Order: sequence, then structure tokens, then C-alpha cells
Amino acid sequence: MTQTPKNLFLDFVKSESFGGIFLFVSAVWAMIYANSFLAPYYFELWHTQVGFRVGEHFFGFSIHQWIDDVLMALFFLLVGLEIKREVLYGELCGFAKAAFPVIAALGGMIVPGLIYHSLNANTASAHGFGIPMATDIAFALGVILLLGKRVPPALKVFLVTLAVADDLGAIVVIAIFYSSNLHMAWLAGSGGILLVLVLLNMLGVRYLWAYLLLGVGLWITTHNSGIHATIAGVALAFTIPIKITQRKQAVQGFSTMVENFKSAFNPSTHSTNKPLEQEQRDILYTLQDATRKLQSPLERLEHALHPYSAYFIMPLFALANAGVAISKDLNFHVDEILWGVILGLVVGKPIGIFGITFLAEKFKIAKRPDGVSWAQILGAGMLAGIGFTMSMFMSNLAFDNKDAMEVSKVAILLASLVSGLLGTLYLTLMYQKPKS
Repeated sequence: MTQTPKNLFLDFVKSESFGGIFLFVSAVWAMIYANSFLAPYYFELWHTQVGFRVGEHFFGFSIHQWIDDVLMALFFLLVGLEIKREVLYGELCGFAKAAFPVIAALGGMIVPGLIYHSLNANTASAHGFGIPMATDIAFALGVILLLGKRVPPALKVFLVTLAVADDLGAIVVIAIFYSSNLHMAWLAGSGGILLVLVLLNMLGVRYLWAYLLLGVGLWITTHNSGIHATIAGVALAFTIPIKITQRKQAVQGFSTMVENFKSAFNPSTHSTNKPLEQEQRDILYTLQDATRKLQSPLERLEHALHPYSAYFIMPLFALANAGVAISKDLNFHVDEILWGVILGLVVGKPIGIFGITFLAEKFKIAKRPDGVSWAQILGAGMLAGIGFTMSMFMSNLAFDNKDAMEVSKVAILLASLVSGLLGTLYLTLMYQKPKS
């Protein structure tokens, strides 16, 4: 059976929410390892080279690069699929639906970025302004899950759509500000492959293997072009077909096949241990094929990637990137990175989201979703200050200096913890029933 937008949304919330728990556990383990007697083995592991040799040439990366450049490209592929679905058929479909969460995400990126930049202007660390712009949807939804039924569904929908729009903004920031030393020949190769992918979509080709095979080539050319390879995942996602073909024929055939399946059932010869009759098996295979036609390639790929992203890619990314050795040698005074990130996420996010949406409604640019109060918008803004995964990723792109990178990661962990606690406490007190 094909999944409705509502079912896709529920699956998204469930996988991201429970994935947030694994993400948190992975981050804690990374910090423990990095500050224990096992620290040398922890850091050495991520620098281990994995690949193969052809003559004198080595083709491969360190484990850390495999995670950040390859696995995270799959994560961004999933993000791109979610954005495309939401823009075409979901909560970001049409100006009326999209305006409010998109404006909220914009405010939640601009204000934190300005706070960070104002503290680090004219320093070597100014390039890190993108770090406090991001929201980690897995952690944010994990907190929402812990609050249970005390949080209304409308607020969950708003937070999800805000985070999706935020992801799109983060992708734009990465593409524009965190790409350098462009190699035009490789970039032209990326453009050529992308054009072929678009043509496949326009011609109605629905074979996922064709898109994924070309996607590998797109990743290679993008990686060598100077643009971060994760952008290839997003570009590939936008070319995956989402339209459903043969809907009417498939639905009409369902009832006929079910009746034929019942007719093939013989009560006199039926046994619980006996395999299905050949005729019944043939009907099931036909039904399975008809069901597949009711799912677009985008839906099938998104559904397949969700568990891998939530339970493998993101926790592994956390395990590889959250391990910061906090010692007396760590230079917390590298410019104003620490306070730029903390204030950007903890203060800038809620102020930016609440402030810009309040002004947008007052000037009749966008309307607040039904069932969402201004107090709830503020609470969602606090949870949006949980930046973890995307902020860590931005940190890896922004800094070459090891001290700067480690200070920024400590700041991300502290800010995400504070934002999570503040958002949880605020929403808990808001929905706490008064004693009679």
C-alpha cells in the first residue's frame, strides 16, 4: 500500500525521534572515549586509511573522511528527498503553507549568524558564522517525543517543517560559503551528469538503480570540483521521480486480485503448515508489483534510507566527531568562538524564530499555523537551538585550525544541552496541568 503524506510524516517523526536517542548515546560515548585512557586508540581509529591500491596509487580515505564525505552524502540525499516531497506535496507546498516555517527558519539562521559574526568579526574565526545557524531535527524531535502528548501535534508539524526549511538553508550556506578552489573541468562533469539525471526524470525513467549509479559519478565529480561532496546527494535527490504512474489501473486491480486470492483458497485441503497454492503465490506476486507501482521511486528510496540514516549514519557521525579531549591544553580563548556559538544557538535561535515570525504576521506576510500559539513558537525556537549534527558538520567545513574546531565542538555540545534543557523545562511548565 502506498504511503500517504500523513504516514510519511509519522514515519519521519518516529525514525528521527528514536534516532535522536541513539545520537545522544553516541555523542556521550565519544566524549567518554576521547577523555579516557583509550583516547589515543579513539583518535587513531578515525585516521585509519581504508581503500585499495592500484600500483603506486591509493584510492580511498580515512575512516573519518568516509563518514563525513561519503556517508553524510547519503544523509544529505535523504534530506534532499524530504525537502522535495515537502515542497511538492507536504507542509511546504504552496506559499500559504510554506511562508511561515520558511520565514521562521530564515530568522533562526540570520540572527545566530549575526551574533557569531559580531563577536568574531575581523578574526580568523569569522568564517564559522554558519555553525550556530543549523538545527538538529533528530535531537529536537527526540525531546518532543519525551514530552509525549503534552505537546500538540500542530507544534510537532511546525518544528518538522521549520527544520526541513532550515536544512535547505544550511545546504545553500554550505554550497555558497564552504566551497573553495573550484576546478571547472570537474564542475562541468558534475553539470553534465546532473543534466543526464534531469533528462531521465523528464523521460519518465523510474529505475532507481539508474539514478543511483549516475549519483556515484555525480559524487566523484563534485568531490573533485571543490564543492563539498554532500551537495551531490541533495542534487541527486531533486532528480528522483516523485510522480506515481498507473495509479487508477493498480487500484482497480486490487479488488479483483483479492477476490481471486479468496477463490483459490480451498478449505478442504488447507493446512496451517502447508505452503500457499501456486495460484495464490502468483496473485501475491502480482499484488506486490501493483503495490510497487503505487509508490514513487522517491518514496521507496526515502523509506529505505530512513533507518540507515537514523540508526547508523548519524550515530556514527556523532561517534567520530563529538569526541573532544577537554584538557588544560585546550585553548578556549581562540577568538570568541565559544560565546559566538553558545549565544548564537541558545539566544539567537529563539529570538530569530519568534521575532521574525511575529513581524511577518503583524505585517500580514505569513499566517501562524492553526493550533500554534506564540508561546509555543518560542518553545520551538528554544528546541531549534539544538544544533548538534549539522553544526558539527559546519564546524568541520569552517575550520582547519584544530583548536578552533575543538572549541567550536565543545560550544556546540554545551549550547545544544542548554537549549534542550531550556526548551524541555519551558514546554513542560507550559503544559503542566494545575492541581485542583
